[in-house]
Amino acid sequence: MKIVKIETEIEYIELKTPFVTALRTAWHVEFVRVHVACDNGFVAIGEAPATKAITGEDLETITEAIAQYKSTFYFHMPKDALKILHAQCEKMGSSAKAALDMAFVSLLAQEKNLPLYQYLGAKEATTLQTDVTISLNTPDAMFEEAVLACGNGLSILKVKLGADIGHAIEVTQRIAKAFPHVPERSDKCPRGAKVIIDANQSWSVQSCKHFIDETKNCKLELIEQPVKAEDLEGLKTLTEYSGVPILADEALFSFEDAKKVIETQSADMINIKLMKCGGVTKAVEILEYCREKGVACMLGSMLEGPHSINAALHLAMAYGDVLKYLDLDSPLLYKEHSDALDFEFVGCNITLKV
Repeated sequence: MKIVKIETEIEYIELKTPFVTALRTAWHVEFVRVHVACDNGFVAIGEAPATKAITGEDLETITEAIAQYKSTFYFHMPKDALKILHAQCEKMGSSAKAALDMAFVSLLAQEKNLPLYQYLGAKEATTLQTDVTISLNTPDAMFEEAVLACGNGLSILKVKLGADIGHAIEVTQRIAKAFPHVPERSDKCPRGAKVIIDANQSWSVQSCKHFIDETKNCKLELIEQPVKAEDLEGLKTLTEYSGVPILADEALFSFEDAKKVIETQSADMINIKLMKCGGVTKAVEILEYCREKGVACMLGSMLEGPHSINAALHLAMAYGDVLKYLDLDSPLLYKEHSDALDFEFVGCNITLKV
């Protein structure tokens, strides 16, 4: 089985409402879809979203990178193409690599006649749970979005916050108090939710300490990447200060980044994203390391298309012991359902289609 053709196309998926964080605003998912064909008739798909604010890649960058390198993979078996991708394509961005990587890994699973989750080590399909994003907005608008999400059975809320720490405290207080989480839902708490706070690098160490102090009466799951990605010292200071676990996201892309964050104890947990680390192959390396070290993780995503979300969910089934949280909610944000999904989303529960 050898690769004979690699083609790309640009796709867009409209969102129900704008997706707003401290870093960007998006009205639709935009991504490059990669088709990889082999001489035996097998075809696999990978995807890479344009997330320039995070990975530095836009649609043109991703498309040009794949076009530049694609002939390098021709007439190679997928397992060898993977080695070439991660050893020789230094100028290719992490998202472009991720798109090719997930396609090559999918071909390897097809070759074994296995669904991807089994190829990655899962014995059986399991039910997964994702959070859902509450976009940065006015306190009233964010509260109403949380009410709607909980009313639709979405019981894990990832609340996006910005530099205005007063706004952040108000939003957190309102949402956390309105939807107190209990282990089991009951008539007394029919709309309980877990609350994850994501500042997307928008706080200083001092402002984050103020936030922590002012929200001690709230039950929070995590505070994600409160300070700038390069400020590991500040992240470590907050990890030591906070009673709420600190999650590193933009602070790490590669295996080496993850190892540094973990070895320096700069965060309690890390957020692994295929688009940051370069695909399924590299995510597995990080997850295996975290499994060895006993470090819990989140498997996250950008605003992504259905095939890259598929790849992440198959991976999640294989690493349920390491992955405490999933942030794979893009399909919940699509205006229209995508038939390309391998999974059914009902509330926060995700099951493999039969």
